[in-house]
Amino acid sequence: MPTQDQIDQDALAAEWGLALEAEDTPPKPAVRPPPPEMTGEDGENGDAMAAEWAAMVDDNSQFIQAAKGGAERILNQEEIDSLLGFSLADVTLNDNSGIRAIIDSAMVSYERLPMLEIVFDRLVRLMTTSLRNFTSDNVEVSLDRITSVRFGDYLNSIPLPAILAVFRAEEWDNFGLITVDSSLIYSIIDVLLGGRRGQSAIRIEGRPYTTIETNLCKRMIEVVLADAELAFKPLSPVKFNIDRLETNPRFAAISRPANAAILVRLRIDMEDRGGNIELLLPYATIEPIRGVLLQMFMGEKFGRDPIWEGHLATEIGHAAIAVEAVLYEAKLPLRQLLSLKVGDTLMLGLRPDALVSVRCGNVTLTEGRMGRVGEQVAVRVAKPLQKPRTTLAMFEKADGATTRMEAQ
Repeated sequence: MPTQDQIDQDALAAEWGLALEAEDTPPKPAVRPPPPEMTGEDGENGDAMAAEWAAMVDDNSQFIQAAKGGAERILNQEEIDSLLGFSLADVTLNDNSGIRAIIDSAMVSYERLPMLEIVFDRLVRLMTTSLRNFTSDNVEVSLDRITSVRFGDYLNSIPLPAILAVFRAEEWDNFGLITVDSSLIYSIIDVLLGGRRGQSAIRIEGRPYTTIETNLCKRMIEVVLADAELAFKPLSPVKFNIDRLETNPRFAAISRPANAAILVRLRIDMEDRGGNIELLLPYATIEPIRGVLLQMFMGEKFGRDPIWEGHLATEIGHAAIAVEAVLYEAKLPLRQLLSLKVGDTLMLGLRPDALVSVRCGNVTLTEGRMGRVGEQVAVRVAKPLQKPRTTLAMFEKADGATTRMEAQ
């Protein structure tokens, strides 16, 4: 036979089911009935527990409806990219914003190395002449942009197909990267093989480059590297040698993806055709000449003004100093010094022909002999002046050694 508690619980569950079915609101999540131990033996607390559970169900329903209402506004992909600061077109050469700007704010800017802009400006002038001789055509080279990028981001942004040349800087003991885009490759091949001018836009094919195309592009890269050697020569002599040619950016990894690098984009125009060539130098590659690249102009030497040095030397030569002739000095115990009385005799132990020290402050200049000239006590210099240990030549030698170490 069912007990009275079971009959009350069944009736309570039936009432809850009818109440839920009569609701016009969206279906609510299922709620477990309260356990038997919470109702008491006689079921006296059943009504109170039912009201409490009903209130909890209403709160959950309101929360679910609020969440559904807030989820109606969904961001599209363009808004998400704008928020994060990523651009699908070119993530390295465009101005970044959003979270991407915060991430890249810790990168080193090339503007801290002002000599780089002078070097690449010189490279543009040299390449204009060299490529005109190489192609026998009217070539114009312009510097598009110098920027700092992360190496991994640059590899992901290279438009394919392209030829990537990994070169080695012998004196700096590191590598660099040159990227030639497909439009410039086909333009150079067309010019070198006698293609006609004024043709329609060159169709970029998806096939791999042939051996002839690769060799012609390699010759152009050798011309660019030779001009880069001449551009860096006034700062630090360096030799650039091509290590290998790649068409897949994954095989042209010369640095860690998170490392910073300097990217230089050069635009090469041959009348109605041309393209871009990009030169990438990791910061680790140019670290040996970082001290030279920090200069504001070529041959800068801070603190080496010859006019000021001459004036300073003249003033020092006319300066007046006080010297002292020390006959004798000795160290005495403090007890003996305190016990001296009037009339005590101190034995110096100094011979008549002994030399006396001539000092300026705490520095001993020379030694001499005591004598008399008229009514004045004089000192005759017996030894040449002692040269200072630190000289200007030592500073120059140290500066030259530091420069050689930075160049290495």
